Amino acid sequence: MTIIKAHIEHLDLIVPLFDSYRVFYKQESNLIASKEYLHERFKNNESIIYLAFKEDKAVGFTQLYPFFSSVTMQRMFILNDLYVDDSCRNEGVGEALINKVKEMCIGLNYKGLGLQTGNDNPAQKLYERLGFKIDSDLQYFWINPEL
Repeated sequence: MTIIKAHIEHLDLIVPLFDSYRVFYKQESNLIASKEYLHERFKNNESIIYLAFKEDKAVGFTQLYPFFSSVTMQRMFILNDLYVDDSCRNEGVGEALINKVKEMCIGLNYKGLGLQTGNDNPAQKLYERLGFKIDSDLQYFWINPEL
């Protein structure tokens, strides 16, 4: 398995994985919008994407968004997206992607990684095995009623 930091020239390899990720979270498939969304992230340097390959086939990705902690005055990442193609699940792809991101955080001296996932996502076991802890702080989210 090979993991690379993706660049805009990898867009066409990421789009089908990203679209499948969205479908996993009960969104309608939309390859065109997925490509536009990812293109904007690359163009504006708003996220970091790592792409996993097995035998020259893109089989998984993770997308990170930078953010800051005012309390600790440190940089962090939100591990917003993690997806592994059905054909490669339980083969260590997700773990390898997360470990790559953890190495990057250590190298950059970032505080850590935050993530949010569905209550029924079986990947929770992976996250816990790799050292993620459930935050005991209350989390709130406001949804814009105009959307």
